[in-house]
Amino acid sequence: MYENKKILILGAARSGIAAAKVLAKNNDVTISDLKPLSKENTDLLNSLNIKIIITENQLDLISNEYDVIIKNPAIMSTSKVMQKIKELKIKCINEMELAYHYLPQDLKIIGVTGSNGKTTTVTLINELLKLHGYKVILGGNIGYPLCDILDSITRDSILLLEISDHQLYDFIDFKTNISVLTNLCPTHLDYHGNYENYKLAKKNIFNHHTKEDIAIINKGNADSLELTKDIKSTKIYFNDEHNYIKDNYLYINNEQFLDLTKVKIKGKHNYENILAALLVLKQFSIDKEKVIKFLSEFNGVEHRIEYVKTKDGVEYYNDSKSTNPTSTITALKTFNKPIHLILGGLNRNQDFNELNDYIKDVKVIYAIGEVTQIVYKYAIDRKIKCYKCHTLKNAMDKIKDEVKSGEIVLLSPGSSSQDQYQKFEDRGQEFKNLI
Repeated sequence: MYENKKILILGAARSGIAAAKVLAKNNDVTISDLKPLSKENTDLLNSLNIKIIITENQLDLISNEYDVIIKNPAIMSTSKVMQKIKELKIKCINEMELAYHYLPQDLKIIGVTGSNGKTTTVTLINELLKLHGYKVILGGNIGYPLCDILDSITRDSILLLEISDHQLYDFIDFKTNISVLTNLCPTHLDYHGNYENYKLAKKNIFNHHTKEDIAIINKGNADSLELTKDIKSTKIYFNDEHNYIKDNYLYINNEQFLDLTKVKIKGKHNYENILAALLVLKQFSIDKEKVIKFLSEFNGVEHRIEYVKTKDGVEYYNDSKSTNPTSTITALKTFNKPIHLILGGLNRNQDFNELNDYIKDVKVIYAIGEVTQIVYKYAIDRKIKCYKCHTLKNAMDKIKDEVKSGEIVLLSPGSSSQDQYQKFEDRGQEFKNLI
């Protein structure tokens, strides 16, 4: 499919470099980035005879001389670059869609998406399948770009992918055999323009499904239910009358499967992630006792309501992965002690009023990031004590003066980290270092 083509790659991050390596052999490839590349990547691309263009004006690069454009998923669908690509009707995909065409035939592919809970759900599926001896290759939005791991994928593998809305937006041919939609809530609206476009991007995880394919859907989430009403997959629901959580037990097919008091990770959101993962596992041959033992020892995923430590009677939790208010709600619902909440980050028009019904235990808010003033006004309007801290370090310095034994310090920003950090992991790591 990709031979003797003239191809432009927009973005020389990990996925762009991975795509370039796959395409270099049989195509005329140009790669562009806004900033100069590292010497290592420059030398690599030169060795592959790939042309490098560094420019802040990528719009002028877009022309009909290219047969295909491979775009970094971070390039917004609403950008002028994307508008021009559409006007010129140039085929435009991302690295994951590209890699799909190089996968072995009849490969079993599991895809997981959703506004929240993706990484925990994928991690659970990965660990549990490996525990049962399956050869699982993990990639996508977690781990490595798919193009980088093509050589390790064989027909007897199971390819497990965490797939973001940014990646799904550019899917054309990509098809999974099992797709999980954990939930939907308004997020990344700056990228998609509106919530409807965001939901339609998420729906692409069910592309080309037939009755032979499985869709695992959260029936307790109205938007997920509405979005998937016309998909052709065989639908399996959680949070319905068959697969549900009740009285500290998790039920599958109305049978008591798991005593949740023996599970290390806590919170309804985590129990739902477990439920979704187990419904995937039910499509394979599994040992129930192995699953139960694993879940009794699983500590959760870093940066997802991660317990850091208790210091002077104060418990510290790192929920840096919270990049929208819905994630913060999940964290707030987990605790029933006074909370010192660190809130804020990049301004993506997120609505902190979504927190209103869940802030009864919030004692003080520490506003950080680009939305500091917005968070401050939100807190004051709700008569919650608030400090304009701007940075995480300032917030932690102020917390020392405010927090008391028996209380909780919670970094759950409800905002992207990209105003001050390259990625949410960096924000979470700084929080832990400051503790």
